[in-house]
Amino acid sequence: MKQIKYIVAGFLGMLALQSCSEDTMDDINNNQNDPEYVESRFILTDVMNATAFSVTGSDLSFYTGIYAELHAGVDNQMFRAQTRQGEPQLSTTYNNSWNTLYRQLAPLQEVIEKCSEGGSEAGNYETLGIAQVLYAYNLAVLTDLFGDVPLKEAMQPGVIFQPKIDSQEYIYSVVFENLNSALENLNKTSKYTPVSKQDVIFEGNLDNWEKAANGLLARYTMRLSLRKPDYQKVIDYVDASFKNSLEFPFREEFVLRNEGIPNPFARFYNDRKGLGTIDTFYELMLSNGDSDVRTQKFFTVNKDTVVVAFDSKASKPVQSTTLYSVSGMMSEKNPIYMLGYHELLFLKAEAQARLGQDADALVTLKDAVTAAFTKNQDVKFTVEEANTYTATFDGLAGRDLLKKIMNEKHISFYENEGIEAYNDIRRLQAMGDGDLIKLNNPGKFPKRLTYGASDVAANSHIKAAFGDGTYVYTEDVWWAGGTR
Repeated sequence: MKQIKYIVAGFLGMLALQSCSEDTMDDINNNQNDPEYVESRFILTDVMNATAFSVTGSDLSFYTGIYAELHAGVDNQMFRAQTRQGEPQLSTTYNNSWNTLYRQLAPLQEVIEKCSEGGSEAGNYETLGIAQVLYAYNLAVLTDLFGDVPLKEAMQPGVIFQPKIDSQEYIYSVVFENLNSALENLNKTSKYTPVSKQDVIFEGNLDNWEKAANGLLARYTMRLSLRKPDYQKVIDYVDASFKNSLEFPFREEFVLRNEGIPNPFARFYNDRKGLGTIDTFYELMLSNGDSDVRTQKFFTVNKDTVVVAFDSKASKPVQSTTLYSVSGMMSEKNPIYMLGYHELLFLKAEAQARLGQDADALVTLKDAVTAAFTKNQDVKFTVEEANTYTATFDGLAGRDLLKKIMNEKHISFYENEGIEAYNDIRRLQAMGDGDLIKLNNPGKFPKRLTYGASDVAANSHIKAAFGDGTYVYTEDVWWAGGTR
């Protein structure tokens, strides 16, 4: 009898071990770091960091800064972009950025769906509103630079493999819809855990997210001036956006300041040294006269204390990483600007000038330049230095005033707000005001960026629109008077 008991006990023990072993086997291929469900607020953190560093501050800004002549491309692919040697029309040039933009839009779309009515986090208005602002921002960058792009059928892997292209006019309606909806949602009471520290931009300050949304509405309303001018609305949106002291460190702006994330312009220089001082921008600064002290710090000098600028008009420009001066403003500690306070004031000044409100525009221009002088960067200028310079503006009116506004706005985008500088130049050209900001490069001006190689190869709709890539020199985007 005892033997039977021992046999049964042993058998049961084997079953227990087998069960335990099977449970263990079931968990072997289960990635504990890849949960099936993640709260939406945790998704936002990565998107914020990537939006600032990889979308706003990196390749797109480097290339557009070259086309806007904030900088010169002095080596490798940047030099080829500068000299128009194929780079602007190749599908590989902006492929990483093209993919990065969709990689931000996809999780943001997921968050918006989760937090909207019928979603698993319905009523999470705080997260929803923030996601909508970020979605609108990334979507606007995408369409501003690439024109008509896939949206309605995009970001459906395994369902739609070749999404059709949507018009920029439609895409801009989605941008405005998301920003206006964000303003509503940010004013609703959410029953979910606040975003708080997951928000690396405003630390959960919803008032600032509202101001960012209004600021973006001002920017995009001005962007559509050729199609639907509404300068009073631009002014109203700016007035509803950031209002703050010009002193450090209290400025409210849509920027990323993160000690763990270096400014990409400085990091790119340290890694590649592909950008240098261009004669166009250096000449613009010299034209401001001695009262503008920024010229003394904006550029490095050689051993003879001379600024060496790249000659953009040379028939055989020299490629070099050591010959030319570079930005003297560079620092990995500089914030990454998605929408600065200075830009808002320049938008307002331009709107006032276009409405014939010259006296108001002049006052706003002076405030805008002061904001540009006192950007919260590693190399700083003072309010007093700004006042000395802006005192020379007195008496400006009419087209001279408008030109000063646009040139000072252009200067304020130095060194790494190339995307908006490029957008402004294209908008002004479309409105017949291309002469307001001088460009020296005799090469063809890229009117847009090429679609990414990954979709040119995989999506027949994109492939047909891309053609041989030369469309970048002939086809304006919709808001600049084009059809695509």
